[in-house]
Amino acid sequence: MIVWNDEVNTFEWVIETLIEVCGHTQEQAEQCAIIIDSRGKYAIKEGSYEILKPMCDAITDRGIGATIYVIAN
Repeated sequence: MIVWNDEVNTFEWVIETLIEVCGHTQEQAEQCAIIIDSRGKYAIKEGSYEILKPMCDAITDRGIGATIYVIAN
């Protein structure tokens, strides 16, 4: 799942969201937020579509851009 950088959401909001929605530790969430800010996007989580879809929906419900990329086997 990719989270996209924007000019609206704060570092704190993104970090809080990654902790609450994705189960990241504080340190993991902070590192992800830094990478998202510097690169414009970051793959914050890998897994099956069934697991990622509810997380992606919860992130976008909070106003943060997130998308799922399905990799064909």
